[in-house]
Amino acid sequence: MTPGPVVPAVAGRSATVLETGWQFRFQDEWTVGQAAAAPDAQWQSVDLPHTWNRLGEYREERTAATDNRQGTGWYRRTIDGRVLDPSRRHYLEFDAVGNVADVWLNGQPLGRHAGAFTRFRLELGDALDYTGPNLLIVRADNSDPKPGIATADVIPLLGDFFVHGGIYRPARLVSVPASHIALDDFGGPGVYATPTLEKDGTAAVSVEVRLTGAQRGQELIVAIAGDDGREITRSALPLADGLQAARTTLVVPRPRLWNGRRDPHLYSVTATLLRHGAPIDTVRQPFGIRTTRFDPDEGFFLNGERLELRGVSRHQDRLGQGWALSPADEAQDMAIIAEMGANSVRVAHYPQSENWFDLADRAGMVVWAEVPFVNKPSFGDAPASDALRENARVQMTEMIRQNFNHPSIVTWGIGNEVDIDLAFKRLGPKADARPLLRELNALSHAEDPSRPTVLADCCESTPGEKAAYLPVLAGEADLMGYNRYFGWYYGKVDDLGPHLDMLHARHPAIPLSVSEYGAGGALTQHSDHPEGRPTNVTGRPQPEEFQAWWHEQSWPQIRERKYLWGSWIWNMFDFSSRIRREGDATDINTKGLVSYDRTVKKDAFYYYKAQWSSEPVVHITSRRFDRRAERGTRIKIYSNAPGVAVTLNDRPLGEAPCIDRVCVMTGIELSPGINTIGARATFGDVVVADRVEWRLVDAAGE
Repeated sequence: MTPGPVVPAVAGRSATVLETGWQFRFQDEWTVGQAAAAPDAQWQSVDLPHTWNRLGEYREERTAATDNRQGTGWYRRTIDGRVLDPSRRHYLEFDAVGNVADVWLNGQPLGRHAGAFTRFRLELGDALDYTGPNLLIVRADNSDPKPGIATADVIPLLGDFFVHGGIYRPARLVSVPASHIALDDFGGPGVYATPTLEKDGTAAVSVEVRLTGAQRGQELIVAIAGDDGREITRSALPLADGLQAARTTLVVPRPRLWNGRRDPHLYSVTATLLRHGAPIDTVRQPFGIRTTRFDPDEGFFLNGERLELRGVSRHQDRLGQGWALSPADEAQDMAIIAEMGANSVRVAHYPQSENWFDLADRAGMVVWAEVPFVNKPSFGDAPASDALRENARVQMTEMIRQNFNHPSIVTWGIGNEVDIDLAFKRLGPKADARPLLRELNALSHAEDPSRPTVLADCCESTPGEKAAYLPVLAGEADLMGYNRYFGWYYGKVDDLGPHLDMLHARHPAIPLSVSEYGAGGALTQHSDHPEGRPTNVTGRPQPEEFQAWWHEQSWPQIRERKYLWGSWIWNMFDFSSRIRREGDATDINTKGLVSYDRTVKKDAFYYYKAQWSSEPVVHITSRRFDRRAERGTRIKIYSNAPGVAVTLNDRPLGEAPCIDRVCVMTGIELSPGINTIGARATFGDVVVADRVEWRLVDAAGE
């Protein structure tokens, strides 16, 4: 086992990527000594990122492809101390480990990190042997939380998603001089920029740089550059012995604003630490200059202009890979979201990778980031324990500091559906989430006064019997989101709009949003008349056509309510959930607009693409409903053209008018055997066409 490639030092700092050379074993009973002594034959060779979990299949029963083990996974590899400089300080940096990580070097404990979604660093210190190989061991524990075990006081305690175990994001060895830009700041970059637009049109950028081992006679240079790399302004700050933070304000004369999808312009701030005029450490951080405003009656404003946030929620897993995603996987996800015409992403229900937020910055997506305080605030009829409250505060601090500079992030989420167990009497009245919500709200404002907080609620005034002690959560955060599933889990689909109006009247001073709305859609289950037939919302079947029809009814109700500051479809992609046996899948929540492996865009995806995208769209729906028993049918097309020309077996049927981007032709008679349906529309000089085949089968299925 050998170290990974060394990234060339930038002004004294270097990073060794720890991608290869790892061994893995799932083993609950081991001690660290047993892990160290176990022969190579007992281990599996793996590369990072890695998770042992694989959950979710498009089958009605699990197969051997599923690995839903929860417990302890061990990792080990060596670090060659001979290639490391004893005059420098060396840190292990893990971008994320699920869920609780314990780390040892040469048998000495380096530390523990509790939380599956944020970066942490551990200094090697005296445990490091510079004369030869050093044995690094990592224990990752994703046990189902319950009292008395390592995960008992680590959020989330519960959620409709699976917490994957392992070192599922990259890891590296970072080497810095004794004096350096701080690495012990809750996993943050150590450099934080806060832009403010002034009345004279300039931007004042307040920059804080946190330091370790600063000495008198050293100097800190802070510079801002444009996206072309050309320096705009700089400041030089003399340092004193032991100075922990240096601050300066730089002026950008005519700032180009980060303006969402229209113009996601980025600047960079670079902090360089010098000794005797020579650079010894440098950190560069992209950032953007923009303003935001949330109005309870008029919605969201970016740079003074109202922007309708048309968003999706996203989980970070993928079929066959779990949470171990590559940058290419994440880039594909962002490209699919952008293709559909969305301009906002809610990262549900936890901080996602640094690369994901970088992609959001560059794509101009407006982001709702969120701490994983989900569903369950405690066990039984008891308030959250002191240990859980402290863990939530640490995870909130880590999320904010690590992602502070991303202009895409406009709000910090402090919780999701933390009232749901109370609502349905799965917890007693003492398990009230509000005290912890108030702590997180205050902490967020202290860490970042520039961004408001937000909370997603499940249950206020929704149909069904609820506990009398269910609290109202509106007002516990600056902004409010409502997860609402009218026509799916409860009520009628047409109830959504009036329900939102009621909430707006009840909370007139709070900006409201629809933080979740969606319905399941199976890839292989279909219906000729989805609006007239019930679907099994927690089981089977869940016809793809019903999902599309449900969104056709729901989106216009949201769009018409201009007081909403945003809305987010649940979900962009199918995702893993160990509690689900629904549609044509097992361990998959089927509410995604795109399949779990990203290969199939469901009809509902194209409904929104026709609604939101400026690209020409012509999409014949029910294309996977390719074996039919009823001769009489209709043809439905999603398009942003005024009308679409339709053919059946190359015979013109006329033009279907597109009413609110939905184009329908009724009274169609299929012929036995294969029927070819065509649709085309002209967009300026461009003709866009689509074509599907449906087979009309007889009673014998032939």
